[in-house]
Order: sequence, then C-alpha cells, then structure tokens
Amino acid sequence: MYIEPVECAPEQAFPRAILRQRWEDLTFLHWAVAPELVAPLLPAGTRPDTLDGLSYVGLIGFRMVGLGLGCGPGVPYLGSFWETNVRLYSVDGTGRRAVVFRSLDASRLLMVLAARATLRLPYMWSAMRLDRDGDRRTYRCRRRWPGPRGATSRMVVRVGGAIAEPTPLEHFVTARWGLHTRAYGRTRHLPNWHPRWPLHRAELLHLDDELVTAAGLPAPTGPPASVLYSPGVPVRFGPPVALRPSR
Repeated sequence: MYIEPVECAPEQAFPRAILRQRWEDLTFLHWAVAPELVAPLLPAGTRPDTLDGLSYVGLIGFRMVGLGLGCGPGVPYLGSFWETNVRLYSVDGTGRRAVVFRSLDASRLLMVLAARATLRLPYMWSAMRLDRDGDRRTYRCRRRWPGPRGATSRMVVRVGGAIAEPTPLEHFVTARWGLHTRAYGRTRHLPNWHPRWPLHRAELLHLDDELVTAAGLPAPTGPPASVLYSPGVPVRFGPPVALRPSR
C-alpha cells in the first residue's frame, strides 16, 4: 500500500488536544517484515500497513520533553524522559494509518504506570541515557520492570545530511498521525498532530538489541532497510476514538 508523499503535515484532525509534548533527538531504525508475520500482533479491526508488499518493524530511541495536559504547561521533571520504542504499522477499516507499539521503554516509572492504566499501552520502566559526541548519538536502555528484566539495547548512529524530499519508504515509516491500541475491550485510535518531520539520513555504527525479540518479534537479520535521525517536533494528541465493530 503506497502512501503519497505530502509537502506538509495534514490539518489537525481533532478540535482539542488532550496531551502535548515534544519529541527530540530521534533515531529510527527499520527492518522489512512479511505482513503475515506481524498480523497476529495487531489489535482487532486493524491489519498490517504495507509498502510494495512489505511491512516494517521499527526501533526508535528519543527524548520526550515537556509532557503536559491539554494546553497547560509541561509537568516539571516527570514530563521529560527517555524512550525506546518497538513498533509496527497498521491501517484500520476507515483507512487510518497508524503505529502499533509492541513496547515503549521509558525512564519515568510514574508515567509508565499512568500510560498502562489509562490506554493499556505496553510501557516498561527502564534505565536509559543518550550520549552526544559531535554527529554521533549513542542510545542505551536496560529494562527494569515488568520484564523481561535486564533486556538491553544499545545503538550508535552518525547523523548525516538533511533530507529535502523523503523516499516512499522514509515517508511510510515516519508520516504517521495516530496509534492503534487495545484498551478495555475495544480497539481505539489515538490521533496526533505534528509538523512535517525534519529528517536526516544516518549511518548505523553499532547495534546490540534485545528489545525487538522481547516484544515477540524475530531478531532482525541484516542491516536496517532505513536509518533516519530527526532533531524533533512538537506534538499534540487528541481524544481516543473507538473503532466500530466489523459487520
């Protein structure tokens, strides 16, 4: 399924924001995967989104900054933390393309507990850090709870030049304005909005990761199909919407 590249982000699809935040210092690693392999891992009412017959598994490290409710200020201290996500790509019956998180490791326990309780997102409490050295970024993660305890990830990338126009694959894995999740017996779509990503190509220098397999996916084989970096974007989230049951 091909996504037509756009010159800018779409209009915000919700009238009010329930959450706002900023994502910074993101590195995106992606590997191709057969759609039938990941289909059983997606919420009911969704299916794998594909590009040229393939879907993708993403490993993304970044910093969450200034998480806050609505239009209010970010929560001091607790609202800024590191995250490392393992995600898949989905589309529902109305054509909404989104991400499905298999795991979200975060370095603030309170935020982990809140996200697990409200939207049943698979947040994990982990020790994390990011080291910057010129154009190099080193992301480290060690899971604390709930498990598998001790699962680790370390990725090192070199940031390259800015991308003027993303390729279809680069657009496919980053131009996502929502997530699908299963919560309280219903599949829900949680929309978000942010400006078009400022993307850079990047070179993967080192990867030692256990989070992808801990998320129930086979270990990636070979180099990633895509390695990208972004300095970040501001983000708003709208209210979740339950998917209509299939007839």
